[in-house]
Amino acid sequence: MLLIGLEGKVLKPHEHALLTAHGVAGIILFSRNFESREQVTALIDAAREIGGDDLLVCVDQEGGRVQRFRDGFTRLPPLRALGKLYDTDPGEAVDRAEEHAWIMASEMRAIGVDFSFAPVADIDRGSKAIGDRAFHADPVIAAELTQAYVRGMHLGGMAAVLKHFPGHGSVSEDTHESIAVDTRSKDEILRTDLLPFVAGIEARAEAVMAAHVKYTAVDDQPAGYSHVWIEEILRGELGFRGCVFGDDISMAAAGSVGGIAARVHANLDAGCDLVLACFPDVVPEAIAAVKGRRLPPPERVAPLRGAIGSTWEGLVDNPQRERFIARVTALEP
Repeated sequence: MLLIGLEGKVLKPHEHALLTAHGVAGIILFSRNFESREQVTALIDAAREIGGDDLLVCVDQEGGRVQRFRDGFTRLPPLRALGKLYDTDPGEAVDRAEEHAWIMASEMRAIGVDFSFAPVADIDRGSKAIGDRAFHADPVIAAELTQAYVRGMHLGGMAAVLKHFPGHGSVSEDTHESIAVDTRSKDEILRTDLLPFVAGIEARAEAVMAAHVKYTAVDDQPAGYSHVWIEEILRGELGFRGCVFGDDISMAAAGSVGGIAARVHANLDAGCDLVLACFPDVVPEAIAAVKGRRLPPPERVAPLRGAIGSTWEGLVDNPQRERFIARVTALEP
C-alpha cells in the first residue's frame, strides 16, 4: 500500500523495521539518497536484504530538472525537447522519445531500480509544477510521444507510470506548495488533457498516478481522493486495469482532507492501490494508518517489478546505447 522515503544514503537502524512493516510495498529514492552509482546500488541491495526480493524500488528519473540520479548516469534532456523536435520532424521525435525512455529505463534497471515515475503525460499549458517536464501543448502530439515513451520503457525492461491523471498541465498552481483547482468541464478535460493518458493506456502502461488537483466540475475532491475519477472514469470509462498511485501525501495540496492518516485513507478508499509517503517524518504515521487494511491486488502490483536487466558493465558494452545517448543528449532543451 505504501512506498516510503528513506532518510539518507545508507539505511538507518530504525528503518529496518519500517521496511518489514505491514503495507510497505517499497521505497522511493531521491537526490538525498544519492551520492554515486556504487553507493545507491548498495543502498538498494541493503533495502532488499531487509525488505525482501519483492520490495519495489522506484525513483523520479524523468530527465531535465527532475532527475534524481545524475553523476554516473546519462544527463537526459527534459521531455519538452522531444516536443520541440516534433514540430520540425515528427518521425525523428518519436524515435528519440523511444531512445530517451530506453536509456533511462536500462540504466535504472542495471542498478536494481524497478521503475521510474514516467512518462509525464500532462500537456505543456502553463503549469508551474509541470512546464518543460511535459512533451507538448498539443494533446495529440503529447499523446503520440507518450506512446513512444511507454514503448521505450518497455524495451528497457521497465513498467510505465503515467502522471498526473487526469492532467496537471493546464493548472497553473503547483500542488507541492498550494491547493490547485481546475474548473473546466469533464468534456473539455476529455478532449484535451486526458488524450495522452488514453494513448498511454492503449500502449499498455502498467500504472497511473493521480494528481492532487481538484476538478470541481467533476468532483469536489482531488483526483487521488476521488472515487469518481479513479473508479468511475479511469477504471470504468477508460477500462484501465493496472495499478493506481496516489501522489505524495506530504504535498501541500494533499492536506485538504486532514492529517497524514486521513490522506492515506482517502487515497485508498478512492481506489488507489499504492500511496507515496516520500518524506521520512510522515512514514511512521502512514504505516500506522494502514494497519489492518487489505493489501492491493497482487496482479496490479506485480507488473511494476522490472524485467531482468543487464549489468552496468553489459550496458556500457552495448554499442546501441552509445548511439542512443549521442542522439538524445544532442537535443536542445
